Amino acid sequence: MIVLFDTDVILDLLLDRVPFSEAAAQVLSRVERGDLRGYVCATTVTTLYYLMGKAAGAIRAKKNIQKVFSILEVAPVNRTVLESALAGKFDDFEDGVLSEAAHHVGARAIITRNVKHYRSSKVPAYPPIEI
Repeated sequence: MIVLFDTDVILDLLLDRVPFSEAAAQVLSRVERGDLRGYVCATTVTTLYYLMGKAAGAIRAKKNIQKVFSILEVAPVNRTVLESALAGKFDDFEDGVLSEAAHHVGARAIITRNVKHYRSSKVPAYPPIEI
């Protein structure tokens, strides 16, 4: 099954945000084992780098992005994805972009702690503990 990870779940793991890091680690280990095919949105990568850089410095941010690339594929963000997000019913454009990117790579689930943000999504959202 193809899944796309929201930024919050990746940050939970990389920044060891207790109590959420354990559930993030468990679902990402399923990707490493090959039980799931995992994606991260292209825009998430830049957000991760920025936030990791502020929290832990540029060297750690770069290493963590490389770790993300070793586990997850990147869902592209192109004009089609952006226009679909603009036309959608999302309150938050960033969530709309992530939802559309998930849809365009054929994801069956968005893994997030913010399930309510994806009520309008074509791809259903689930918390990490439910996947």
